[in-house]
Amino acid sequence: MAATGATRALVSHRAEEIPPESLIFGKSQAMQAVRARAEKIAATSVPVLIEGDSGTGKGVLARYLHDRSRVANAVFVKVNCAAIPGPLLESELFGYERGAFTGAYSTKPGRVELAEGGTLFLDGINEIDLSLQGKLLHLLQDGQFSRIGGQEDRVASIRIICATNRSLEGEVDAGRFRGDLFYRVNTLTLCLVPLRSRKEDILDLANYFLALYQSRYGQSARPLSHSLAQVLVRHHWPGNIRELENLIERYVILGSEEAITSEMFGEEQAETPMAVPMNEPIHLKKLTRQAVLDMERKIILRVLEANHWNRKRTASALRISYRALLYKIRQAGLPPKRSRLQPPSPDFSKKTG
Repeated sequence: MAATGATRALVSHRAEEIPPESLIFGKSQAMQAVRARAEKIAATSVPVLIEGDSGTGKGVLARYLHDRSRVANAVFVKVNCAAIPGPLLESELFGYERGAFTGAYSTKPGRVELAEGGTLFLDGINEIDLSLQGKLLHLLQDGQFSRIGGQEDRVASIRIICATNRSLEGEVDAGRFRGDLFYRVNTLTLCLVPLRSRKEDILDLANYFLALYQSRYGQSARPLSHSLAQVLVRHHWPGNIRELENLIERYVILGSEEAITSEMFGEEQAETPMAVPMNEPIHLKKLTRQAVLDMERKIILRVLEANHWNRKRTASALRISYRALLYKIRQAGLPPKRSRLQPPSPDFSKKTG
């Protein structure tokens, strides 16, 4: 089936916005293992399941697999299953015949038909209702489907990639996902790690998004300062790469570091549990030291803010020497002065730090 304008509109990423391989997989050992596995999987036609937290780049990885598959020149159709209400998802996926239900004034092909000859990417497959999972199983198992109101099965020649931000095994155990469908979509699996577990990639990704949004909006922005770079590396990134991208986009549009760091510092007021890598050796002393440093940084930041970034008063409040505070500020990656990262606050004291 030739690609139509409607089909192209369903492609989730324009080719020029897909990061290069070096950025998709970065430098971490865990992501290099994903890369090696993805290279072997890409040329196959069997279903692939991509697992990972929200914002880790599952859609980008799906597009990477498509671009290196045997159907790379065909269409890539994405369906965000979580964004489409359950009753509407069936018609979006499989289409409907005229008169199938009230309001069906004409025949409409679904996303499965639009993806003919190419790749269908089901993002958030864990959100599909049980009532629809049987029809999806039929598609995966027999390569056939039927439109709503249709009297005959249609044949689909597509490559299916699924993604989930929850454990499908857990969903099966909870009775929310069919076991037979799980084994169909789970033929080959790729697991993406959260951004906080690949800190060595944060600055490369930030600079990529900086260049991307400067080009897109026709605006220039100053390179990220050393202080901001340290803040980015130390941040916990609950929203993963998507959060980083949104912050850098905001920086390019608004033109100030305060526009993004004020939000980051605000998030840090809530305690976030430290990630413990369960799939690799645990270094208790290293993790404990990092937890102490993170907590110390938050305390220093809050006391600095409470004292309007007057460092002498902050040192006195913390019962440490002024020199020790300066050292700890540098160690924590905090800016030496409020004006670098913080919006101004009224300070009626004439003293300065």
